This record gives sequence, structure tokens and C-alpha cells, in this order.
Amino acid sequence: MSLTRRDFARKSAITGAGVALAGSVGALATAPNALASTEADSHEGGSADRHGVGYGPLVPDPEGILALPEGFSYRVITHSGRTKLESGEFTPSNHDGTATFDGPRGATLLVNNHELKGPRANWAYPVPLTEGLVYDPAASGGCTVVEVRPGHHVAEWVGIAGTSTNCAGGSTPWGTWLTCEETEDKAGQNGMTKDHGYVFEVDPEDRRANRDPRPVKALGRYAHEAVVVDPKSGQAYLTEDASNPNGLLYRWTPPAGFRHGRGKLRTLADDAGVLQAFKCFDSGGQFVDDLSRATTIGTVYGVDWVDVPDRDAKTVSVRKQFTAGQVTRARKLEGMWWGDGGTYIVSSYAREESPGRHDGQVWFYDPKRRTLTLKVLLGVNPDPEQDGAFDGPDNITVSPYGGLVIAEDGEGVQHLFGATDSGRTYPIARNELNIGTEDEPEYSEFTGVTFSPDGRTLFANIQEPGIMLAITGPWKRHKR
Repeated sequence: MSLTRRDFARKSAITGAGVALAGSVGALATAPNALASTEADSHEGGSADRHGVGYGPLVPDPEGILALPEGFSYRVITHSGRTKLESGEFTPSNHDGTATFDGPRGATLLVNNHELKGPRANWAYPVPLTEGLVYDPAASGGCTVVEVRPGHHVAEWVGIAGTSTNCAGGSTPWGTWLTCEETEDKAGQNGMTKDHGYVFEVDPEDRRANRDPRPVKALGRYAHEAVVVDPKSGQAYLTEDASNPNGLLYRWTPPAGFRHGRGKLRTLADDAGVLQAFKCFDSGGQFVDDLSRATTIGTVYGVDWVDVPDRDAKTVSVRKQFTAGQVTRARKLEGMWWGDGGTYIVSSYAREESPGRHDGQVWFYDPKRRTLTLKVLLGVNPDPEQDGAFDGPDNITVSPYGGLVIAEDGEGVQHLFGATDSGRTYPIARNELNIGTEDEPEYSEFTGVTFSPDGRTLFANIQEPGIMLAITGPWKRHKR
């Protein structure tokens, strides 16, 4: 049943839900460049504050890779062009979305996306074309599976090859990985021999299940970013990182009688289930055209869902199939993670292409209440080259120690940072690997932030050149 604008306006009046449309852009930052919160005492990213949030200042790394708080350490798991797969080829480059799974005999399995776009000749270390695991032999991207065993033994092999621009993705409740192509290239474009822009399922445990890769066309063809699956309803939520016009949040509802499970998605018809895009409205029943309109933490929007006319985008990109007033848009809809009975959703930044400007939002969609609530808001960072502020959230995970851990993909200095439930922020790591020059330093984004199943290790990637890191230390519960 649809949640109508009238219903949401009535419920908001009864419950006092805080809802606001955009005022001045200057209202974005309750504390300059900080992760804003509903409390008045938000803090800039930095060392632990007087309430004990965080782990203290970051200590420079003599190896020039990763600055961490005192007492923490890291280990390189894979490194593009240095470590090798079981087959003897080098680890592919451009690490991106990652998830962890329980492996055999105490091992941890990770599926790691490699965001490689276009022809294979463009990249020194594309995903190897392993026999039986190739979708399009012209494409350079894909996934590898990494097994980290007790005693620090590491093995790596190809999960899927011949896909393009494998950016984020998401794990499933049944223990597999959904890898998302962030592209709309069709056969004949950029050297491709097949259409791209799909979601594929990768099984970290059963290599045979990954043979003969097939796109899950029911989930649509567009510039996919991330995906989560509601373990109760089986509905999938998907983000789109695109512009001109800005991208959309999608929901896929499985067909009646369908039961999820390993390998079941690939059995679906191309038009199975219903794919829809979101449409938001405020407590007064007014349509909200873009999420950047929200300038206040705690803003709550009601959500309706609008059917996608042509999910395979045969002639027109999915996001362009809607006219003004039909759907709500947002710039750079990026990472998602299921937790707390719903999904956290990132909008990385907004600039001239959006009604309002910001350097990051994190929203929470509650499927039961059909509401979208603004949890995190970063003001525009005036000096990204200086350490201390956070901007450009991207990949995200829910921490077993409370709150969120977020991978930064902004300008200048790049961090992993935490956010407590009340919005306080603290640094966890800083990328110190300069891939630029001494005069013009450049630091790659963090990606693939995810905890091991036992919660003891935080895995994260430096996207370029492609390094997977395992971080351990005195983790503690953050309640505020």
C-alpha cells in the first residue's frame, strides 16, 4: 500500500516529525565541515573529544601508507602489481566495494570489486580473464575473492571477470556478493562487446556457482553504485551515481512466490518483479525534487515509489525516463549498508548541479515507516588540503561498536572516519600514500570499508593503485 502525501502529513502533525525544505545554503554546517547532528554540540573531525569519542590523534606512518591512532596497526593483504593470484597473475588494480564472509576453518573470505572501465588495454592490471568466469572478454573489471587464513596466509582468485566499472555493491542475507557496474556502456561503446550497467551475483564459497556469469537484468541497467537486500521482505534497494540529470534511489520487489537463496537471482526473468524509483515529500505534502534541499539534521521525508518504464534502458537511460515532479533526485548516491532495520544511504556531495550545496549526507530509510531521515550532514569543506575536516563520504558500514564507519572520497586529505549515533565524528585512519608529486601531492580515496565477521578487524582499500588493508587495535564501544 502506498504511503500518500496526505497520510504522511497527518502522521507528521501527530508525531511532530521534524521536516524542512531548503533555506539558505549557509545553514548546511552546524559546525564548519563537521558531521552535523541533532545535538548542538557537534564536533569537527579530529582527536577524541572530552566525552571520550574516538581513539586519539593519528600517528604518522614511517612506511608512508596509513596513519592510525596509538595502539592500532595495519597489514597489507593485497597490493596491485605486487601480490599474485593463485593463477600467478598480479592482483588487479583499483580496489573498490568489499564485503566479508565466514570462510572454512576459521578463515575470512572477502569479495573485492575492481573499478576498471573500458578496454583492457587501458589498464596495467585488469581482472584476468579466467576461463568460465568471463561475461565480456573486452571489459577490464570484475571481482576477486580473497581468503585470509589464521597465521596471516592469504590466497586470492577471480570471482568474475569481463565486467566494467565494478564500483560498490553489497552482500546478501544468504551469503553472496552483488557486484554493481557503474556504467551505461552498451555493446559497441568503449570497445565493449556486450551491454553493461548490470548487477551480477558472486559466491565467495562456491567457485562453480560463478561460472557462466549472467547479469541480473531484473534489477535494471544503469550506473549502479550499491545495493542492499531487506532480509525480511526480500526487496532490494539500489543507488545510482549519475548526473545530467542526477541519479535515483531504486527499489526492486521480487515477484510473488519468489524465494531468495544462492544462485536464485540468475534464474529470474529479465522483467521479473517490479523496479521503482523513489519520490519524496515533506510533512506538508509538498514534493521534494532533490535531497540537497534538506539543510537540517533530523529532516524526515515520506517516500512513495514510482514504476520504472523501461528498466533495461533500451533507448533512454532509466533516470531520464521520468519528467520533473515524478521522482526525487540526488547527486552521487553512493554507498549503502543495511542495519538497524533499514538502510543507510550516502549522497557524497552536491554542487551547481543540485538545488543546494553540501559535502556529504547520510540518510536512513525505514521500510516499515516508509520514511527517509537525514542522519549526517557535512558542510562544504573550504580547505580540503588541510587535515581535520571530513568531506565526500562514499562507502559506508555499520560498526559493531556503534555508529558508522565511513570511507572518504573527497578532495585533498583522505580519511576513514567514524560517526556515533548522535553524530560525533572521529578519525580512524589517514591515507599517507602520495600518488602525486612532492609539489602537488595526491591521495586516493578509501573504499571497501567493512568489518570481519567477528568484528575484530576493519578491512579497507586504498583505491589507487589498489591496496587492501586489515586494521586491528583496541576497538571500543561508542554510544554517543
